[in-house]
Amino acid sequence: MKFGIGLFGDSGFDVETNNYRSPELRLKEIIEEVKLADEIGMDVFAMGEHHRNDYVVSSPETMLAALATVTKNIILSSGVNVLSSADPVKLYQDFAMIDLISGERSEIMAGRGSFIESFPLFGQDLKDYDALFDEKLKLLLQLNREEVINWKGKFRPALVSQTVYPRPKRAIPVWIAVGGTPESVERAAHLGLPIMFAIIGGDIRQFKPLFDFYKEEYIGAGHDISTMEVGIHSHTCVADSRADVIKDYFPDYARQMDKLAAERNWRVGKFTQTRFEEGITKNGALFMGDANQVAEKIIHAAELFGLTRFIAHLDVGGPSHSLLMRTIELYGSKVIPIVKKHFSQ
Repeated sequence: MKFGIGLFGDSGFDVETNNYRSPELRLKEIIEEVKLADEIGMDVFAMGEHHRNDYVVSSPETMLAALATVTKNIILSSGVNVLSSADPVKLYQDFAMIDLISGERSEIMAGRGSFIESFPLFGQDLKDYDALFDEKLKLLLQLNREEVINWKGKFRPALVSQTVYPRPKRAIPVWIAVGGTPESVERAAHLGLPIMFAIIGGDIRQFKPLFDFYKEEYIGAGHDISTMEVGIHSHTCVADSRADVIKDYFPDYARQMDKLAAERNWRVGKFTQTRFEEGITKNGALFMGDANQVAEKIIHAAELFGLTRFIAHLDVGGPSHSLLMRTIELYGSKVIPIVKKHFSQ
């Protein structure tokens, strides 16, 4: 089982200035945070993509290229690239370069995108939401598999006997990220691609049928079960105590969840401390608390779903850099060893 962290690059809202924090500062903080994760020995870092004023990373590949020069061992993944609104050829070129710079540590996590700002920005029509992803994913996989490309689709010009340079020394790993759509799960299984579930709310047990469905379809498509990889990407905060999580993180987390609820017209009311604490319980979707509590919850999820990877999403709402560094330190030095010891027995 591999362990990692994920960041979206949340700006963080400064209530004193009534404005978002400096993008320049936040980008430099992310580099420090991932350097620490690498030094502690974490396996994976996943960088999200957004095109809004409350996030500072619009190009995961740019951040990963920078991180390739200051890290040594950690896998550098997107988390996710919004493939539906991207050009697969350019994306593949970028990750080929990252792979060469990093010593074969790059990874693409492709998703349709739960945030839709990139579609009008890059001239895509939301009515083609799924068709865009399906076509571009197939092209990306072909680019990764074949050196000379002959390809024709609906949403970009055809490729006739083209080769994309530079060439990486290997096929770059590609994961599919999904929310809870059975069609997305089925597509990943049929293609034999590893799958990452975003579990960010509700009771985690409601996802068990989707994991079972993926496994059934994966085997049914003729893929070797020994190569199957499944992971979850969930909101995480590790502190010295559960009380510290509530005191130091809840205000930032609640502010962002209320903002998203208003934007998306979720009729759920204010994100209260009671809801936050419910999420921290055994089957809630928030992996938060002290090191022992978070480790126990990861163990529970790993046994429930048969996980091969856990990504701790750390920066929802833009918590302080010091809180993120402390979470990374505790997660790497205490949580992961507890989980590894459990599964080694």
